[in-house]
Amino acid sequence: MKRIETIKSQKIFNDIIKNGKYVKNNYLVIYNKEKEEETINYGIAISNKVGNAVIRNKLKRQVRFIIDQHRNLFKNKNNYIIMIRKSCQEAKFNDLEESLVSLLEK
Repeated sequence: MKRIETIKSQKIFNDIIKNGKYVKNNYLVIYNKEKEEETINYGIAISNKVGNAVIRNKLKRQVRFIIDQHRNLFKNKNNYIIMIRKSCQEAKFNDLEESLVSLLEK
């Protein structure tokens, strides 16, 4: 995931969460909202209640890697916010990858 593709603005984050569609499972919640540009933008959110900083950063790195591997499952002209849930802390990488891929296919 390149720096250009990330969403950092809190205003855009909140707009996608409030007005976008979402799908969820035990590990993740994915919000998406259409936009006019042809590019795809991503945001990753994780609560401070999920472990310490080391664990949170590890989970974010794993999600970014999965996004890079399965970039073809994302639709153009969409913004995506991926929220990582607390139950993801005990999950293995393969479980996390399967859950993200299954959510993207919905």
